[in-house]
Amino acid sequence: MLRLFVYGTLKRGFWNHDRFCRGVLTVEDAVVRGRLFETSSGIPVMEVPEEDVLAIGTTNPLADVATQAHVTARMSNPEPPPDRLLRKGTGAPWAPVYGELLTFDDPEIRLPAIDRLEGFHPGGPCLYRRVLVPIRANGTVFPVWLYTVGDRWTGSFKELTGGIWR
Repeated sequence: MLRLFVYGTLKRGFWNHDRFCRGVLTVEDAVVRGRLFETSSGIPVMEVPEEDVLAIGTTNPLADVATQAHVTARMSNPEPPPDRLLRKGTGAPWAPVYGELLTFDDPEIRLPAIDRLEGFHPGGPCLYRRVLVPIRANGTVFPVWLYTVGDRWTGSFKELTGGIWR
């Protein structure tokens, strides 16, 4: 199973959800620790703390799903300290970012299409990079893929301090 955290145009009700998320098995509200921004063109991007990154996505969807399953199994205590995902902390810019957890059973089709949409090109310049990070959904914490800001964005970003895009 492929689990993907989405916080922008792939969420229900937005233009890319119907196009890229047909066949989704489940959609659940979820939260991750990060910083959410909107570009001057109205597109959301987010950052996550590097210490939360458990793996970096590749061009092989089956290997990435296997990595996700391996990290899930390896986590002996999947529940972090209660405030870890939601901590703002003095000097730390991290806060809750709210989105949706999507679960798919067709990663070989789904992941390459969404990677293209997000401009994710492992080993090259990317609009977004795909990373595996811990998220919380329904009181459970587990590793999920999400797209963070890549190195090809230019221009200014406006921070969305509420942790929700639109």
